Amino acid sequence: MPADIDLDPALTPDRAGLVMFDSLNTYLHPEDPVKEQHLRDWKIRENMQTLVGGAHAAGMTVFYASGDHAADGADIATRLTDTDMELRPWGDRDRTFNPSARHGTEAAAVAPEVAPAPGDVMVPKHRWSAFFQTHLELQFRTRGLKTVIIAGGSTDVGIVSTAFAARDLDFGIVIVGDCCYSHRDGNNDFLMKRIFPRMGRIMAARDVVALMK
Repeated sequence: MPADIDLDPALTPDRAGLVMFDSLNTYLHPEDPVKEQHLRDWKIRENMQTLVGGAHAAGMTVFYASGDHAADGADIATRLTDTDMELRPWGDRDRTFNPSARHGTEAAAVAPEVAPAPGDVMVPKHRWSAFFQTHLELQFRTRGLKTVIIAGGSTDVGIVSTAFAARDLDFGIVIVGDCCYSHRDGNNDFLMKRIFPRMGRIMAARDVVALMK
């Protein structure tokens, strides 16, 4: 028998759940003025508010997959790579990875614009994918949810790794295009145009909200 993947286009709360990936203060309120301007230009925070507000109004559970690294860095893995995240060769620089989303800090708190409502679920994560060694799959299976709606950033890090995992777990996938972003030139557009359409649906926040009702 084929896998039981939901082919109904509706995104009602009984069949879909919204995953807000790393919608944290450190990312949605960056200290870097260039990144802040990007978020303003792309209207990311406004679009996310529309999406989360619509989900809450429809009675949909929102799952906040959020970086939650140990304060002492004990769960952080440093690896050999050709470049840093901005594709700059390392040279003699320190290669240590120092994420800002540390457990218990204000930086790791969900941004107020997309704050959780009663009944929403926090999903602490320690790697790029929201599914890797977290309880996210269990939460979806036990609730009978078959479609994952994904929003957040970065598109070329957490969003893409979570989307690949969701596909391999046989979930339906909706990527909320105007609620995803990457500050690295061209990466967001490449994934939205060349990769994600083969895995699921790419939709705007307002269209997703309309299908939640």
